[in-house]
Amino acid sequence: MPVSFARWRGIAGFGLVLSVSGCAVHESKPPEQIVKARAQERWDALVKGNVEAAYGYLSPGSKAVRTAEGYRNEIKVGFWTSATVEQVQCGSEDSCEAQVSIEYKARGLRVKTPLTETWIRQQGNWWYVLK
Repeated sequence: MPVSFARWRGIAGFGLVLSVSGCAVHESKPPEQIVKARAQERWDALVKGNVEAAYGYLSPGSKAVRTAEGYRNEIKVGFWTSATVEQVQCGSEDSCEAQVSIEYKARGLRVKTPLTETWIRQQGNWWYVLK
């Protein structure tokens, strides 16, 4: 049975409301929560060896100075065994520091090391800054 124009317009309007409200929910989260999730996603990709996905989290400025191929050549795939973002502190509304605990094997021993990352908000999203 064909759907009338009025029905399609109603369905489209409902979809628009859902998509806009979805953005509002994301924006209403504290920056610390957003950065913690994005930093963990980036580290999960690195631990799995998905360098291309991890590169996607780099800030526009980092990507301007480091190509995807250059980044891939710097990453030691399979080096990390796990990573956990412990906490995030934001010094301003557009800049945060993520405290990460990374684990790797060195000379047969399991090593756990703290690491601090800088994340910035640009173009409506949070990005990792290469040092």
